[in-house]
Amino acid sequence: MLAFLLRRIVATLPVLVVVALIVFLMTRLAPGDPAAVILGDNATAENVAKVRADLGLDDSVPVQFARWGWRVLHGNLGESYFMRIPVSELIAQRIEPTVSLAALTLVFTLALAIPLGVVAAWRHGGWLDRLLMGFSSLGFSIPIFVIGYLLIWAFALKLKWLPVQGYDRIAEGVLPWLSHLLLPALALSVIYIALIARVTRASVAEAMTEDYIRTARAKGIGEKQVLIRHALANAAVPIVTVIGIGIALLIGGVVVTESVFNIPGLGSLTVDAVLSRDFPLIQGITLFFSVIYVLINLLVDVSYLVFDPRIRY
Repeated sequence: MLAFLLRRIVATLPVLVVVALIVFLMTRLAPGDPAAVILGDNATAENVAKVRADLGLDDSVPVQFARWGWRVLHGNLGESYFMRIPVSELIAQRIEPTVSLAALTLVFTLALAIPLGVVAAWRHGGWLDRLLMGFSSLGFSIPIFVIGYLLIWAFALKLKWLPVQGYDRIAEGVLPWLSHLLLPALALSVIYIALIARVTRASVAEAMTEDYIRTARAKGIGEKQVLIRHALANAAVPIVTVIGIGIALLIGGVVVTESVFNIPGLGSLTVDAVLSRDFPLIQGITLFFSVIYVLINLLVDVSYLVFDPRIRY
């Protein structure tokens, strides 16, 4: 087990290096000059050249990457070009709304998707199964921002049950915090529920055809125990796998959702950084998301040891 974990940890290091390199190159190859954006439309060529020199943008790309990489290894993500604040400090200021939104989305998703998938597999071919398949196709087809605007129109503008936009920190009260996150979490969870419910249905339906299910039923075990303790338990590995893969969808969806609902999290900070060509901020946020995604996939790999003991040997 220890060797398995060490191999997975070592394998993540090259991934992070490649991600950092790709992000760095994309910021440098994208159109737009941060110096020109900082100075505005009336900037002269001399002033732009001076700001570029001050920011170190005149150096070659390998030199810039080496300098940035050395700082990252020492825990320094650089300083924002526009806010003149360390990137790590900006991430710390904006992390609570993003983590809150992602956590609530996961709670909604797991509470709905797995039971729906299990019941649909149990009633394979029935009306609930067909309804789930239709919902899955619809969930994948509608963009997150469309779902968000529909929820705002229905629950905020028409029914006036929930606030339209904004965010209240949890320290200011659980109910205000929850009321501002319900709509964005529901909007973000639709595609995630569709994905996990569909995979759960397929995995449990396949498990239900195995011999050990027939044996369990022949022993007189109740249908509920057959579904949960035997079918779902043996279908856990592909379900956990797609949950880990879906984290990438969640991270991408956070950026769109925070923009729609005006939530001051890392997603909206990313959009602001891209629009202003704030290279250190873009690189720092992307690297932060990449580390989180790699760590979650590492936890998924570790969970295989729990759900499938054969991997230990």
